[in-house]
Formats: sequence, C-alpha cells, structure tokens
Amino acid sequence: MTLPPDSNRRDFLTGRAAKREIRHAGDEIADAILDDQQKPTAPVAGDTVRLETKAMGCGWSVIMNPGAPRRVMAASDAFDRVRDAEQMLTIYRDDSEIAKVNRSAAESPVSISESLAEFLSTCSTLFQDTGGCFDPATGRLIQLWKTARSENRIPTDQEIETALEQSGFQHVKIGDGPTVSFDRDLLLDFASIGKGYGIDQAADHLKYEEIDAFLVHGGQSSLIARGTHGEHNGWPVGLKNPLFTEQRYATILLKNVAMATSGSNIQYFRHEGRRYGHLLDPRTGWPAGGLLSVSVLAPTATEADALSTAFYVMGLDNALKYCDDHPQVGLIFVPPPSQGRHLEPHIRNIDPGLIHFSSDIS
Repeated sequence: MTLPPDSNRRDFLTGRAAKREIRHAGDEIADAILDDQQKPTAPVAGDTVRLETKAMGCGWSVIMNPGAPRRVMAASDAFDRVRDAEQMLTIYRDDSEIAKVNRSAAESPVSISESLAEFLSTCSTLFQDTGGCFDPATGRLIQLWKTARSENRIPTDQEIETALEQSGFQHVKIGDGPTVSFDRDLLLDFASIGKGYGIDQAADHLKYEEIDAFLVHGGQSSLIARGTHGEHNGWPVGLKNPLFTEQRYATILLKNVAMATSGSNIQYFRHEGRRYGHLLDPRTGWPAGGLLSVSVLAPTATEADALSTAFYVMGLDNALKYCDDHPQVGLIFVPPPSQGRHLEPHIRNIDPGLIHFSSDIS
C-alpha cells in the first residue's frame, strides 16, 4: 500500500491520511465488487486474490489476501457450496428441493433434507422475531406483482387479498423425519435470504480450509468479511449513495461480520406517475416505501440478508427497537433527505470509528 504523498508514517496511522487511505481501499474493493457484475476476470495476485462465478442470477466473488496457491482451490470449492445452496432453494429449477416442496406440501407432508429443515427453522425464527416483516412464504404475492408489472398495471385489491390468503410462514409446518407441509396453497420464495445463506455456506467452507481472512459477496447487496485486509483492522467496503449509485457515501471496516443492504432505488417501476418499489410488505401486500436504503450488520449473512428486508418494511422506529433487543445486530438506516440531497443516516450498534463518511453526510 502506498502512502499519500502529503503524509508521513505517523499521519498515515493516526490522522486524516488514514481515513483517506481506508476510504480509498474501500472504493477499490467496492469497484471490484461492481466489476464482478460486468465481466469475469481470472484470479490475480497482488493486493488481493479474487475468484468469480455466477450463481443465483448474479455475480459472486471470493476476495482473499495473497497466500498459498491452495487458497484458489479452496475458493473454487466454496463456490460449489453456493451452487448446492442454489439447488436446494431456487424456485427456477423443477428439480430443486424447494420446487418439489412447493408442488406437494399443500397436499401431504414432504420429506426434506436436514439442511433444508434447519434453514426453514431459521426462517421461522426470523419470521416471528420480525413480526412477519420477513416472510419467505409470499411467493404468490411476488408472482402477482411481477405479472402486473409486465402488464403495466397495478394489482386489484381483490387480487392482493387472494394472494395474501395464500401467504404467511405461519402456515408452514416442520415435522419429524424431517418433513414440511403447508396448511394452504403457499409458494415459498427465498429471494430475500437465499444469497445470505449461500454466502454463509461458502464462508463455512473457507473456515474449514483454515483460511481466516477473506470477503465473500453475492451480488452487490450481501457479503461476509472475516479477518483483516492489508494494514486495516478489517475489510474496507464502500457503501453506495442510494441517490447516486455511482457514488459512495461512506466506507465501513468489516471484520468477522456479515452485511446486507436493501433498497428500492434500482428495482422499481412507475405507473400513472407513481413509483413502486420491488420490496413488498408481507402484511399488506403492497410495496414498502419511504426509505432509501437499509444496511444491516449481523453475525451471519443469512440473518443480515433477511433483516435488511425486514427493517426496510418495518421502518426506522421498529428497526431501532429490534437492534436494542438484539445488540449483535447493527443498522445503518438512510431515509430520504429532509432537504436537498444531504443524507442523514441513522446508526445503531456499530462503532462510529469503523465508518468513514464522505463530506456531504451529517
């Protein structure tokens, strides 16, 4: 790492130069993450070693510090764990485990793997803890809005009511065996948690291979960081400005923690002059709104992924209360600016010294 030309070693370690360097490193890693969505690249040695693949409809990367060549093979094997997770959870393959569940569980109990049973149990806990703001049993509702969007219309109240009657994780029953059954015609859809689960599977494999410093990300919204990078006490990651996604409003140092971000600044559509986001409130059947983005830090990427969606749905006050009750969960909540384009993030359970904001943040 090259020191800024206007700083000495002491300045670099203790002063504003350190913040500039951390922010610069975060920009570089964030650029690398963005590049993953644009073109594949071969593993390279240098400041980092990076492997990419495609899974779950997006780009994935394992980013590591330079080291023994076996790290490349370990990262490649970690991607196999991601593909295993995809085969278990995707609704877009008829032979996936969850596709088989969706086809038959409303008629009779379906035998499932221990891995899926454990995952569904985690979903049940998150569903209950968030008061239903995280609900992966809303596939009928998601399908309805996708269809309506393709037809350039808004669903009718009756359509939404019907979809809600066929939704709700409280109707999922996990039995001995293990088995799973539905007490109505549900459709499970794990879009709001699947990438997080895949990231955890990859991270567990890297840990098993005794690799203690790495960053794994799926898409541009979910990641986990272990150990440290370079001279930093963690991995610097850039946070995109939800108003201008080509810019960043902060850099955060992440160490032994997962992070996920939700927002409707990219995926949305307009109808009769009104903007509708893609994140649905499972309680009402309508798109959640009123926020720019929510970033969640949690011990696992599974939790962070699910909670970022849930917090976006439940709003600031309830999200802050959740964090007060769960001190291991951190929150960066970005509401619309009160005036102009000046962002005013709300932060809970995150050391302020780990976040380096740009100059236009209060």
